[in-house]
Amino acid sequence: MTNGAQALMKTLVDSGVEVCFTNPGTSEMHFVAALDSEPNMRAVLALFEGVATGAADGYARMAGKPAATLLHLGCGLGNGLANLHNARKGKVPVVNIVGDHATYHVPYDAQLQSDIETVARNVSPGFVRTSASTGELCQDAADAVTAARGLPGQVATLILPADVSWSEGGTPCKAPESKPAPTADDATIKNAAEAIRSGGKTALLLGGQALRKPTLMAAARIAAHNGTTLFAETFPTRIERGAGLPPVERIAYLAELATLQLSEFDHLILVDAKAPVSFFAYPGKESYLVPDTCKVHTLASPDQDSTASLSRLAEMLGAENATPAVQPAARPGPPRGKLTAEKVCKAVGHLMPEDAIIVDEAITSGLMLNALTAGAPKHDLLTLTGGAIGQGLPNAVGAAVACPDRPVIALIGDGTAMYTNQALWTMARENLNVTSIIFNNASYSILNVELERVGAEEAGDKAKSQLDISGPVIDFSRLAQGMGVHAIRVSTGEEMAKALDYALTNPGPHLIEAVVPESLNGVKRKILPWLLRTLPSLPRPLSKTLKKKIAP
Repeated sequence: MTNGAQALMKTLVDSGVEVCFTNPGTSEMHFVAALDSEPNMRAVLALFEGVATGAADGYARMAGKPAATLLHLGCGLGNGLANLHNARKGKVPVVNIVGDHATYHVPYDAQLQSDIETVARNVSPGFVRTSASTGELCQDAADAVTAARGLPGQVATLILPADVSWSEGGTPCKAPESKPAPTADDATIKNAAEAIRSGGKTALLLGGQALRKPTLMAAARIAAHNGTTLFAETFPTRIERGAGLPPVERIAYLAELATLQLSEFDHLILVDAKAPVSFFAYPGKESYLVPDTCKVHTLASPDQDSTASLSRLAEMLGAENATPAVQPAARPGPPRGKLTAEKVCKAVGHLMPEDAIIVDEAITSGLMLNALTAGAPKHDLLTLTGGAIGQGLPNAVGAAVACPDRPVIALIGDGTAMYTNQALWTMARENLNVTSIIFNNASYSILNVELERVGAEEAGDKAKSQLDISGPVIDFSRLAQGMGVHAIRVSTGEEMAKALDYALTNPGPHLIEAVVPESLNGVKRKILPWLLRTLPSLPRPLSKTLKKKIAP
């Protein structure tokens, strides 16, 4: 006889779920025991649930299929919510297995009893189910996998009562193959073509699956043939970039700049993306960033095939054989002198190997990363899709498990690193090929910017101390060494380049603690120079407008 947990394990593997990131407790012990019954399921232990969920997110982004998480009751799920939020916003497929008390134990309201379904709906609104019996469990699991890997991808949560897990009578089954995504219909494609041919200035805004090479090339052919501009969403789930791929300008994080980026366009065509909105509300400023004079069209929604839709649009426009503009190969020189955040990014651009995976959660310290890696060898970039910090180190774990033959470089701010630094232990335990670069500027720099932007001008010492993490300054190199990761602290460009070269040529986990000054120290003094440096493609009249809007 097969118990529920063993049958569930077989169902997951037969449905293509081959990795489970775990942080188990008592209610999940039969699932843990069942791991030994299935040689094709890899189990990766995390010391915090936020690492498990963030790693499942990173794995799915790179593997193109869901991983599972194993979480302990509602409290464990709660600890993992932030990175499940990021996965939901990124439309990333994840299957959560959340243990629960035995069904007959629930009425006693034991210490760890909670309403798991209510907690789960925050991050997996499309699929939450509690298995009521061992006989139904495997079909429930297959349904969860089907829901997770659909288009758009989603977080699916299956709640597993302990007695359903340990009881006999489970029958493995398999999730059906996914159906092909539909292409945009003729009327939608014709509408987009008419917008492009109208004579007005037109831009394509690409997101989700549209930022992979086949779709990028189709979009770039249209751009070359018809003069359209290519934009990417602000925080892509995964974007392929570098030498030989079409360059795409990301919509800026700052609402003021995003509005200016879009101000010259008459038409904005969405391809697996939503119309840009401000990350937060600000006094006296608009939340919706598309100008009233710009008409928005949707070519392909997240549940449609963006590549096929753009290819058909290219054919209708006669652009299918156009030669797309691609990024020429170019690397910055090695960094020298006292280390800054910009020089760290310069070192990455100077040394990045082919087919690297970059995980960017550097926050303000990574402002120059895009510009300094644009012409680097072809690579993938993963970003903070939902804005809930603590994503970067776990994402790097998952990406390295999904792609063991590719180097992973994670650029992480010091504040965000402390949310999920337990990921370093998992990197060491699994001997993952990850180089983590921690920008240590002893400050929540982005919040210092936001303090000014929201108009909180009367902030005093007590308020500002809540954004300062300099007392004491965290020693990340020693933290990493204590978790089994080779680590070094650097403070010059030369040291940074040497440390990164060593990490990239010696497989296994490494951490480089880059001691840098704050990247931003006041909006009016620093923001404008950064904007003008990082967006050289802005036309000169728009740059002048930018100076008038933001300069003191």
